[in-house]
Amino acid sequence: MGMALVPQLRPLVLALAVAAAACADAEPDFDLLIVGGDVIDGTGAPAYRADVGVLAGVIAEIGDLSGRTAVDVVDASGHVVAPGFIDPHTHSRGAIFEIPTADNLVRQGVTTIVEGNDGSSPLELGAFFDSLVTIGRTAPNFAMFIGHGSIRSEVIGSEDRAPDAAELESMRALVVRGMQEGALGLSTGLFYLPGSFAETEEVIELSKVVATFGGMYISHMRNEDVNVLESVRETIRIGREAGLPVQMTHHKVGGQVNFGRSAESIELMRAARAEGVDVTFDQYPYTASSTGLSAIIPTWARAGGDQAQRQRLSDPAVRRRVVADMMAFVQMRFGDDPSKIQLVSCRFDDGSAGAFPEDLAGWTLADVFAERRISATPAGIADLILEIDSSGGCSAIFHSFDEGDIERFMRSEGGMIGSDGTLVHFGEASPHPRGYGTFPRVLGVYVRERGVLTLEDAVRRMTSVTADRLGFTGRGRLVLGGVADITVFDPATVIDRATFDEPHQYPLGIPHVFVAGVAIVRDSEVTGARPGVVLRGPGYEPPTGQ
Repeated sequence: MGMALVPQLRPLVLALAVAAAACADAEPDFDLLIVGGDVIDGTGAPAYRADVGVLAGVIAEIGDLSGRTAVDVVDASGHVVAPGFIDPHTHSRGAIFEIPTADNLVRQGVTTIVEGNDGSSPLELGAFFDSLVTIGRTAPNFAMFIGHGSIRSEVIGSEDRAPDAAELESMRALVVRGMQEGALGLSTGLFYLPGSFAETEEVIELSKVVATFGGMYISHMRNEDVNVLESVRETIRIGREAGLPVQMTHHKVGGQVNFGRSAESIELMRAARAEGVDVTFDQYPYTASSTGLSAIIPTWARAGGDQAQRQRLSDPAVRRRVVADMMAFVQMRFGDDPSKIQLVSCRFDDGSAGAFPEDLAGWTLADVFAERRISATPAGIADLILEIDSSGGCSAIFHSFDEGDIERFMRSEGGMIGSDGTLVHFGEASPHPRGYGTFPRVLGVYVRERGVLTLEDAVRRMTSVTADRLGFTGRGRLVLGGVADITVFDPATVIDRATFDEPHQYPLGIPHVFVAGVAIVRDSEVTGARPGVVLRGPGYEPPTGQ
């Protein structure tokens, strides 16, 4: 049983514990002692009152530890003590060298971040992991998939064709190397170039390689709107024929005409699991996505790269076809409403100076039309997107999903939470708020305010479910001998504050975050400590001599 002290005595007990540890002849029992909290262990079991003692980076004892001493004592009264949250989908590998403390992610309670998603990764994972050690490590733990799109680009380029036998063998070899260097598995971005040019059979063949190492397959599926169910079926087929676990990442259903189809996707997954296919998904709790604005341009028009695209668009007949395809997509996804497309940041070249305001971050396409004092016709929306793209391009936020589908996915079997968030410099650009608020939003909105999940189940979907899926042994649960990745939060106040209009706002109610017992967030401030380690996948082969 946990401690049951009169609240007024708590400061005295803490003072005595710290004083005892300071005595020259007293060896502290623990490095870290978290007292008086409600432990939610990550398994889905009910919360219980207990103290948690950490020694040498692992959980040494859980229970009534009154009278025990520690180097560092944290009062968790009125708070939940949970395993550190694991984010299976981030875009962080570039900024991690500038922000190794990963501020906007760790302040959400995240202790492990995963990269290499959507088919994009370095091809030499070993060298990349070594570079993380060179910079002095990171605050959170770090893991990565090997990206199919990066592999395809290396071997085939941006051509819209299948690989020949020799090219497929080269792709297999790159998958092998990625797995041996520590990849968790293979990721695809079948919605993006060049992954969208791959036939299912190509992905199956590469996934078979991953299966031999005990890895998994994770995918930004080919389609998330009118053909979403076909994409779910494709993912299931890959798992069935390649013989490995598969995951649909940031699973959602786009476009008003498709709202509600989450129920059909859930049924497809249920039936597949009943047949023995190990299929799961992750999601973020927002009705908008974020990627490059160029994603609206049809992939056939972008084949071969920027120069080939410009050449196609110079032909009036081809441009009309491109615009028609874009108009159909914009109508289906956004109902021809340019206010639903919001710009994050732009990379305009010098030649476009003056064509647009200096900084479009946070503007919607509707704002651009208003600034130009012209009406936003469907063809005009397509033309504006092409103009922005030809000027250097922008990343954007796309508002096109339904709360009903989010809640239905969140309640269903086989789901976990992932942000799809980026590491950001505070105050720069206008990023999607998921990078600041995913995990606290689930706890504050979907647990406390709406009751979509119980607190225990929400924590489970952020911790043990993800750890088990990714093969992170010893993490994701508060158990004796487990690694002391721990998040302490207040269930009564935890909430996201980042919005689409004002995204640069840290959440509330998550005062303490620890990685291997070392505080990376303390009293709601990032400490600067970098205890994170690289978590390598099942095929990792240490270099000779290590």
